[in-house]
Amino acid sequence: MKAGWQVKELGVVSAINYGYTESATSEPIGPRFLRITDIQDDCVDWASVPYCKIESAEIQKYRLLSGDIVFARTGATTGKSFLVKEPPDAVFASYLIRLRLLDKKLLPEFVSLFFQTAGYWQSVKDGSSGSAQGGFNASKLGALSIPIPPLAEQQRIVGILDEAFDGIATAKATAEQNLHNARALFESHLQSVFSQRGEGWERVRIEDACESVMDCVNKTATKVDGPTPFKMIRTTNVRNGRVNLDSVYYVTEDVYRIWTRRQVPQRGDVILTREAPMGEVGMLLSDDKIFLGQRLVSYRANPSKLNNRFLLYALQSGDLQGQIHALASGSTVQHMRVPDTKNLQLPLPSLKEQDETVATLDALREETQRLASLYQRKLAALDELKKSLLHQAFSGAL
Repeated sequence: MKAGWQVKELGVVSAINYGYTESATSEPIGPRFLRITDIQDDCVDWASVPYCKIESAEIQKYRLLSGDIVFARTGATTGKSFLVKEPPDAVFASYLIRLRLLDKKLLPEFVSLFFQTAGYWQSVKDGSSGSAQGGFNASKLGALSIPIPPLAEQQRIVGILDEAFDGIATAKATAEQNLHNARALFESHLQSVFSQRGEGWERVRIEDACESVMDCVNKTATKVDGPTPFKMIRTTNVRNGRVNLDSVYYVTEDVYRIWTRRQVPQRGDVILTREAPMGEVGMLLSDDKIFLGQRLVSYRANPSKLNNRFLLYALQSGDLQGQIHALASGSTVQHMRVPDTKNLQLPLPSLKEQDETVATLDALREETQRLASLYQRKLAALDELKKSLLHQAFSGAL
């Protein structure tokens, strides 16, 4: 520990309390009622925070003041914190914990930074308990130890980190916008190909351009713990033009043979989800022993009429997606009937033009993926830089 620093438990230097239990209302019948869901991207839009009814004798106990730090104590955002600054008249809800510093030699801004450190988040992970989503209570929060430098050192650290984090936030926003632009460029070109069709394009029933259109066996296959060589893909495995085999179900060889009597899926088949969600498309790029789970349809292109990658791109286009969703039925869960999957109208140019279109889209997708990977690495590096700065700050090395 650096000379002049101390280590104290949060329960010693602060008062920690649970929030108020009441129903929220849009009617201005009391103070604003801050809930977990009102804290988004480290901000609160106080104008959109609802109100609650509370007796005047209780308001002082639950009122939020500038410098308070509130925490989500349960749910998917357990551990997320927010430093309150100049709030309106407001109280905090029961799924939040409020920490109010008692030690005047502690800056709320410094303590708030502690709640972004990797060590803090590991403590939340280790200490979470209760529901399936986990939870973190006031006792566990109070038992956490925080390194405390002299006040002037706290002010220096806060100043350095605020400036650094502003720069990181700007760099992340730029990288995220570049990532969005790269993906939007591909999407825009894909849509223009199928919305601004050239001369000689015709519309054909998708079944007439395929060797086969095959749906799954309409019942649930018995799975085993596995792994086995025999895999069932589900709707969750089909996303963004790919069939991901990381989370497949395993079955026995007997089940596999029964479920593939009609057709064995093969590399290059295009898979469409009919439900949950509807309209996701992917191409099978594996020679593994695979069969279709429920709510899936497989298209096998007729190579004399149709390039299978052209079919993949067509099914991702706004034209075909619009048809798919227009044919949806079901009041609770939207789904597409198997006969409709065969009658989709496919815009089809000559094979030569299909090949040229695919070559252009493949090249653009590859460049998009290269740029996306570059920007994602940059975002990851910025996150690591922030973690590193926080570690240096709270170990006395900044």
